[in-house]
Amino acid sequence: MVDPGHPLIERVRRICFALPEVVEVEAWGRPTFRAAKPIFVHVAATMEQPYSIVVKTDPQEHLALLEDGRFYGVPYYSRERWVGADLDAPDTDWGLLAELIETSYRQVANRRQLTALDALRPEHAGG
Repeated sequence: MVDPGHPLIERVRRICFALPEVVEVEAWGRPTFRAAKPIFVHVAATMEQPYSIVVKTDPQEHLALLEDGRFYGVPYYSRERWVGADLDAPDTDWGLLAELIETSYRQVANRRQLTALDALRPEHAGG
């Protein structure tokens, strides 16, 4: 179980809700953030990583992220290019996490959602 009101989860929530048509759904006792239905951020919790998220990566960035010590492969997700990141690590880079969250959203969002996101962030249009 994860405290959905924890400040680190609230910070993730703010990043996610800045994207079009995001909904939050509790699943497996944890918040998930979805582009309507598909999950793009899953809040994870283990004994080793009590506050972490799992995001879907860009295919071209996946291996590089796994080689970066701040990210790790996630059981049951790895075949689909998902990585985990600790939210409470001393070297947490929230700017990079926000970019990865947006990238994850772009991996699952539909065309209408991507068009809306590109209108909000023309500098990132097209990925």
